[in-house]
Amino acid sequence: MVRSGRYTRLNVYLLILSVLQLNLHTVEGVWPLPQAFTSSTERYPLNPQAFYFGYGRQSAAQQGCSVLDSAFRRYFSLIFPDYTDGRLHFSQYKPFTVEVSIDHDDCEGYPNEDSSERYNLSVSAGQASLKAETVWGALRGLETFSQLVYQNDFAYYRTLLMLNFPRFQFRGILLDTSRHYLPVQAILKTLDAMAYSKFNVFHWHIVDDPSFPYQSSSFPDLSSKGAFHPMTHIYTQSDVRRVISHARLWGIRVLPEFDSPGHTTSWGKGQPGLLTPCYNGGTPSGTFGPVNPALPSTYQFMARLFKEVSSVFPDSYIHLGGDEVDFSCWKSNPDVRAFMQKMGFGSDFTKLEAFYMENIVNITSALNKTSIVWQDVFDYHERIPKDTVLHIWKGIPAKYQEELSRITKAGMRVLLAAPWYINHISYGQDWRNYYTVQPQNFSGTEEQKKLVIGGEVCMWGEYVDATNLSPRLWPRASAAAERLWSDEKQTSNVDKAFPRLQDFRCKLLRRGIQAEPLYVGHCKHEYQGV
Repeated sequence: MVRSGRYTRLNVYLLILSVLQLNLHTVEGVWPLPQAFTSSTERYPLNPQAFYFGYGRQSAAQQGCSVLDSAFRRYFSLIFPDYTDGRLHFSQYKPFTVEVSIDHDDCEGYPNEDSSERYNLSVSAGQASLKAETVWGALRGLETFSQLVYQNDFAYYRTLLMLNFPRFQFRGILLDTSRHYLPVQAILKTLDAMAYSKFNVFHWHIVDDPSFPYQSSSFPDLSSKGAFHPMTHIYTQSDVRRVISHARLWGIRVLPEFDSPGHTTSWGKGQPGLLTPCYNGGTPSGTFGPVNPALPSTYQFMARLFKEVSSVFPDSYIHLGGDEVDFSCWKSNPDVRAFMQKMGFGSDFTKLEAFYMENIVNITSALNKTSIVWQDVFDYHERIPKDTVLHIWKGIPAKYQEELSRITKAGMRVLLAAPWYINHISYGQDWRNYYTVQPQNFSGTEEQKKLVIGGEVCMWGEYVDATNLSPRLWPRASAAAERLWSDEKQTSNVDKAFPRLQDFRCKLLRRGIQAEPLYVGHCKHEYQGV
């Protein structure tokens, strides 16, 4: 059993486990909306001094399971945030135990693309039973349970039966740490908030044109010369391990992105000969363009770098970028043009990019990594393995729906990000636009629709750093979280979602997340960190 701390305030906590009827959409309850549950009107008091987490007798995981032991400690503090060193007596309240049972002992592993997040939660007098196939499903169930606790003048819980699972397996958040460096603590805080909304993939767009903060053990000059500052604005190997470890304990995968051949200006500072020299007329201009795809040394460097990245990041996926390649520098370079003639590409520079990306994908495939690439790679008709995931980032709904149809018709899996670029801000409640996205609303067969494996909220960093990351991200990203987790028909009404999201935003504040307001109003517990 796990319990810690003592309660200091006279006010107790409401444990309300039934107010979120699927047909009522009342304010209190869980975000994202669970798939299905029923509840009764019976009420029982809850005592924080006799509240325990434990393992079921038949559970494959028992005490010593790193993921669940740490989760029990975290969630006790989240459920009872004011339970500290004082002692009050609640002798009239009976003990309450949350018993967790797991089918598979994956306590020391990492979540992956096939990890089940399904769970069953039942609450009866004096106990809750949480059953899941994996520890990752148990984490989602613990989050649900924790959200049903409210501080009030009285404390109640109601009996309940719940079945819950995600609609999509991939529910991601992208953070850009090149355009502005984000301190490790800001990333860890974002991981916490991601778990509160049941996001399960952290897409770490770690390097780009402006800076190269990843400190490579194989190529230390990449960060020492390519970061904004070689000491203060880098992610050491220890920093990266810390992020991956923290994410694992929340059931979140870490997907690294090393985007090339474009978006690589910062790479060239620490790796001479990697980028293409641009020419003005017949002479070098002194500027550089994308990675030089004509040199064998390019692929030798990439093979070494990705071998390191593959050993540092345990996830089976890696993002290779491949977007927004400016061909003008390649066109200006006589050596590149000669290489194209030798290869039979003529003057079609999309074939040159295809040649480059196919080589990079083959490098990562040899390392047993599955590649994710931006949609440009598909648009240029590049020959890539069938298990490669295409990432859609362009266009208004009509355009990305057309792209969804084309990519899935080719039998490729796809991620949708285009409607969730929430670094774009506007006055008013733009979260409503994110909430009403329909990821499978495109022309295609049911088999095509199944190839949409999920979606991603992108927070690009041109105007975002640690000072405004959280309020710009939350609770707007949570609108996408419900779209990616919950049943679409049950969550089609934005007006019914609004009071629930308002309530969830208040929960985020209570947990120390600087989530911006949705509209006029207040929270009982306003943000305390200012």
